[in-house]
Amino acid sequence: MICSSTDYQQACESSMSKVVTSDTDDPKVLLKAAVTVVLDEVSKAFAHSKLLKSNDSRVRGAVEDCQQLYENSKAEINATLQSIVASGIDHLPSRSHDMRTWLSAVMTYQQTCIDGFPEGEVKTKMHEAMKSSKEMTSNALAMIGQASSFLSLINLPGSNRRLLSNGYPSWVGEDDRRMLKEHFRVKLTPNVIVAKDGSGKYKTISEALAAMPKKRKGRYVIYIKEGVYEETVNVTKKMANVTMYGDGSTRTIVTGSKNYIDGTRTFQTATFVAMGDRFVAMAMAFRNTAGAAKHQAVALRVVSDRSVFVNCRMEAYQDTLYAHTNRQFYRGCIIAGTVDFIFGDASAVFQNCLLVVRRPLPNQQNIITAQGRLNRRETTGFVLHQCRIKADNRLKSYLARPWKEFSRTIIMESQIDGFIHPEGYMPWEGDFALNTLFYGEYNNHGPGANASGRVTWPGVHAIKKEEAERYTVENFIQGSSWIPATGSLVRLGLGS
Repeated sequence: MICSSTDYQQACESSMSKVVTSDTDDPKVLLKAAVTVVLDEVSKAFAHSKLLKSNDSRVRGAVEDCQQLYENSKAEINATLQSIVASGIDHLPSRSHDMRTWLSAVMTYQQTCIDGFPEGEVKTKMHEAMKSSKEMTSNALAMIGQASSFLSLINLPGSNRRLLSNGYPSWVGEDDRRMLKEHFRVKLTPNVIVAKDGSGKYKTISEALAAMPKKRKGRYVIYIKEGVYEETVNVTKKMANVTMYGDGSTRTIVTGSKNYIDGTRTFQTATFVAMGDRFVAMAMAFRNTAGAAKHQAVALRVVSDRSVFVNCRMEAYQDTLYAHTNRQFYRGCIIAGTVDFIFGDASAVFQNCLLVVRRPLPNQQNIITAQGRLNRRETTGFVLHQCRIKADNRLKSYLARPWKEFSRTIIMESQIDGFIHPEGYMPWEGDFALNTLFYGEYNNHGPGANASGRVTWPGVHAIKKEEAERYTVENFIQGSSWIPATGSLVRLGLGS
């Protein structure tokens, strides 16, 4: 029965029969077995990358990336297993969102590993090596979803969803430089101060992170004084509960210039990487100054689950913000770029943000988002809520294109200026993903919001209020349970 909901039923039954007895009917035992199978298959698949020998530096670099992605995958799978073990059967439905978020991330890490290899025989071999592990991950996502739905239907205690709340104000004016107090409500006391001029304990952000105590309780708060910090920063998976704040997004700036054209893999071009869970950044900027001619050049890559960015700037050209995996919330941020400048496979909500389209190369089209959902079971997607999308009106640009087969982007209650092409969306290549993507628009305004000329692909919709509510902060990323505690203002539901 539990395999009946999966897309790969034969593989499900074969793998599960090896780890559980046929008379087992305990949902926890079955779910734990399903996730254990994923761990086994993922370990085998990533181990295959070590066997791929080549003199090509691109292949060696991709193998190196795969090993980091394997460590990320193990962490997400183990978190899922721990959640199953620690939850009583009556609490499994309430933890379903967490578990499906983490397994969606595992799916993405596998594909990111494959994508890192250059086209050719080696990439094909890696794709084949990942086939079984991706199927098992998809199956586990389906089984957790089915078990959660079943247990909720029979009204077990603890399965009730939290009620929707609209307790916070919406858009506060249209000033591109709204003050910090409009989006953040908590006064912070730093554990350490970083100052380029030497007036703090450390001169670089990386030094402050390296000096963090290995054992600590609560948040570790780093205040970064005004200055331009030319460094590559990595908040690792082990660095959970870190808060960074600066003196403003035009005054505290982290900058770099790594890029694809000069030989760095897109995955590694990020100036700043946020991996540790529950990361918070406020009043600072992340830049990649490589320029449009250098193509892929990431300013910020985010893996951190339940991460929050408030009054920040992300500035680059192609691939500015890599919203890679897990749940992310952006409030009052300015994000600027040209091609696919918000991309990745996270569950990310952008609220009250300003999205600025910059001038691209003469032969380029501007596209704001390229969301990369790989599998229909994944919980991922991009939501632009009460945002403003603007550019020079001479630029004809598009809202989205499908990076992966089940790409999902929803734009609601936002101001869209007239530079957006009437069709709204453009294909990635040929008819790839046009029948499987989901692009939704709800109650937007401005000259670019006129949907009468939109493309007629099956997955492009003008959605109604009931469906739009599925993509609010409360429902899509379960924001009421973690965003208010960070101090960020947030609208949990729709504005009207």
